[in-house]
Amino acid sequence: RNLQKLSLFGDISILQQHGSISNTYLGKVDPDGKKVKQIQQLFEEILGNSRQLKWLSCGFMLQIVTPTSLSSLSNPIANTMEHLSLLDNHIPGNTTLITAVELERFVNLRSLALDFCDFTAEMARVLADSNHVPLHRLSLLVHSVSIMHKSLDSMPEDENWKALTRNSTNLRVYIMAFDVKSDDMLRILKPGIPLERIHFDSYITCVSGAVVDLISRQYDKFLTHFILMNDVIDMSGFPDLSDNRNEDPLVLLAWRCTRLSLLAVHGYTVWAHNLIAIARLRGSDLKVLEVTEESIDFDQGELADQDVDPVHNLIEQVSLGLGRPWHAVMDIELLSVFTEPTRHFYREMQSFSEGI
Repeated sequence: RNLQKLSLFGDISILQQHGSISNTYLGKVDPDGKKVKQIQQLFEEILGNSRQLKWLSCGFMLQIVTPTSLSSLSNPIANTMEHLSLLDNHIPGNTTLITAVELERFVNLRSLALDFCDFTAEMARVLADSNHVPLHRLSLLVHSVSIMHKSLDSMPEDENWKALTRNSTNLRVYIMAFDVKSDDMLRILKPGIPLERIHFDSYITCVSGAVVDLISRQYDKFLTHFILMNDVIDMSGFPDLSDNRNEDPLVLLAWRCTRLSLLAVHGYTVWAHNLIAIARLRGSDLKVLEVTEESIDFDQGELADQDVDPVHNLIEQVSLGLGRPWHAVMDIELLSVFTEPTRHFYREMQSFSEGI
């Protein structure tokens, strides 16, 4: 009854093989689905008996949250709830955990986290309504599996985003995109999104320079965090975003996005001279600059100069640019963002949502 914050996270990495859930494992543990049913009922009982719940966060708890779970909450509780996150990219078919109609009860939400495909234009309209308190934080997980099963046809258009930010002037958005194709990303990234943080993670699909370029042009007033992770097993080397371009997209990002405070890159080629340029452009305002050693490359000119050790020169120049000692990240596991992607998103989403 006195519960004010309920946060559940299911660590699905133990069930995953190559990024997808192994159903055979679930079948062995709970062959007739009775255990899952019991836990679903327990969860709904907790919600039904709550009298002071303000924060409900449920991430990747396989099949525990169902499309009917939220109806267990009484109206007075739904009306006073301040944070809601419902994330599960393994719901069968195209069912969603919350509908726009259901969201209408949550008039007091300050922060919300959903699968991007569940966040529809209709939901944006509900949140933009004047009877709803301004939304401050919106975290969206864009997953290739989800796009495959659900589609992007109902997503908010630019006018929906603009209407939402008129009612919620302090709204900031955090997006994590997992293995999403660049043409889908170009559709998703509407100019009206007040995008503060974006994180790309991939096993299969890499980000294109065009996407990075679009981000730096559209979100220059908002963007503070930019994370680029790539674990593609490709023997031909890391993708180079600056391929066939006059300017490197990451350098342009550092130049345009004057609020950038965190940049982390692994699994994409970062040229040493571009890294120095990024450090000089953003200086001490760039609080975190993490690039794995294996991602850094030197051009022939830098390697040809016999008098200068290119690695030493890089460390020295980047440190000077940032105004503090800097070095490349030697081991990928030492990256602050190196965790299983869903776990990272859940952790970041919590702190992002609390930081109102």
